[in-house]
Amino acid sequence: MNPFIKTVGLSYKYEDADVNDSPVLSDLSLEINEGEFVAVLGHNGSGKSTFAKLLNLILAPSSGEIYLEGKLVDANNISEQELLELRKSVGMVFQNPDNQLVATIVEDDVAFGPENLGIPSKEIRERVDAALRDVGMLEYAKHEPHRLSGGQKQRVAIAGIIAMMPKCIIFDESTAMLDPVGRKEVMNSIVRLNREKGITVIMITHYMEEAALADRIIVLDDGRMLLDGTPSYVFEHEDMLKECGLNVPQGTELIHKLITEGHLERQIGECVTLEQCADIIANALKKDN
Repeated sequence: MNPFIKTVGLSYKYEDADVNDSPVLSDLSLEINEGEFVAVLGHNGSGKSTFAKLLNLILAPSSGEIYLEGKLVDANNISEQELLELRKSVGMVFQNPDNQLVATIVEDDVAFGPENLGIPSKEIRERVDAALRDVGMLEYAKHEPHRLSGGQKQRVAIAGIIAMMPKCIIFDESTAMLDPVGRKEVMNSIVRLNREKGITVIMITHYMEEAALADRIIVLDDGRMLLDGTPSYVFEHEDMLKECGLNVPQGTELIHKLITEGHLERQIGECVTLEQCADIIANALKKDN
């Protein structure tokens, strides 16, 4: 079975970069399977947003290959029709929700993408309602987007992508400009889309607690892959992450500290989410009593 997305030796260097500057991405080879939830971490300038734009063909690679559903995508020589077909399969949600909303009514905004794809009106109506329902925004269908909160706007932006029925959605730091409540609203929608709808999710983020919800984490450092594995595996490498300017979730950091100080046994199982970390501490206290 072919992976949904595959990159081979993917590299990118901006055209105006100095001849001695290193590429933003260097020789990146990886595979992402259909239905996976993959988080991509890295410090500012590590290449993670460039990676997202390459996958969506907003940028064309300097070298290397991108395969979508087993088919080589020639990003440097692609027709408008081929690009349209790609965008049907891979949608993208950006950082600032205000830059993604184009209409004055929520349901019109969600309908914008399907209309451009030439979808019949009756089906557009069905898609808009279903997409807004998927992100918990159906009751706001007649509202004006500018009156919504940041989290609500981002969920409308996500609904606009869902209405085009992509197999994969790339979230490029889509919660970065939101408050904690808005981030939670958006993350709940992302997780539900992946778990219940089977949509492949690639999430660029710098929030460790968000990455902990993924099936797999890829860590980039100066354009190269540093780590690739489950959240539990990646967060075990706390020292390596800190060397490249990253942290681990607060609960995981606490568990690691308790182990280092001898308060917990090393073989303690998964300690990624706050719930898992709380269970570990609770079970350790029961044993002590």
